[in-house]
Amino acid sequence: MNIYQPLKSIQESIMELENYLKNELSEATVKNYLYEIEKFRKHYKNPGKLKYQNIMDYVELLRKTYNPQSIKRTVYAIKKYYDYLVETEKIKQNPAQNIKIRDGKENPVQLQELLTEQELQKLLEPREERYPILTKRNQIIMSLLVNQALLTSDIERLRIGDLDLQNARISIHKTGITNERILDLKADQILLFYQYLQEEREMLTTFRTEKENYFLLGKLGAKITSDDINYLVSTYKKNFTKKLTSITIRQSVIKLKLDQGENLRKVQYFAGHKHADTTEKYKETGVDALQNAINQFHPIR
Repeated sequence: MNIYQPLKSIQESIMELENYLKNELSEATVKNYLYEIEKFRKHYKNPGKLKYQNIMDYVELLRKTYNPQSIKRTVYAIKKYYDYLVETEKIKQNPAQNIKIRDGKENPVQLQELLTEQELQKLLEPREERYPILTKRNQIIMSLLVNQALLTSDIERLRIGDLDLQNARISIHKTGITNERILDLKADQILLFYQYLQEEREMLTTFRTEKENYFLLGKLGAKITSDDINYLVSTYKKNFTKKLTSITIRQSVIKLKLDQGENLRKVQYFAGHKHADTTEKYKETGVDALQNAINQFHPIR
């Protein structure tokens, strides 16, 4: 009997789980999920045999130490773990599927603080970059934030195969919090993408990144990260008085579409929201509109 076989089997299982998570999640999220899953597996020696109530008992245990938002993240990780077990046919049903943590206080969308259409367009204006070789890449990133309202994790995981320039479309893969979707590209994006692929990316590509086929690369040839994208956005802050992050850009685009009368379901699909009520949070009520007008035109301001 090979005494090393069980250890090898465990290591292979962890690698398999990690690869599964990487198909849908950003590297940072994968790292966090693996940490939470490992804690869960240490608490329950046989997680594949657990029922709904067993997992709820674990949630109640977490409540004694962690805040609701931390617990929600842990539950998301556990759900993905059981999704993996189902897809690899180790179990038949996900016992955590219907668990919802309702006491987590989500940050409400501050509609009055979001960017206007003119302010969003300002982010697309050409500018001189510190590294000229990254000029088109940076323009592409900002265009994906403003035109398609992508999350940074969506952008960092884009591969060349996700682009369909002939039909002016881009495929966005599902994540733990968003659905997959196919979005239209603007006419100016098509030319920009094509020029980047033919020029800048050719110069940025290394032997390693050529195989990985990631669309957007850093100056050293590695794929960009969410940190790279957030840093790029931060360099625009000096031109804005409002809070400017990749998230507020996304929120502003979603709200603008609803303000312009686009169908709620279409906007939900566009944003990748799994539930319509997530999209509805961006709809401005009559009371909201009145308050915004007061805030904008109050003489004391």
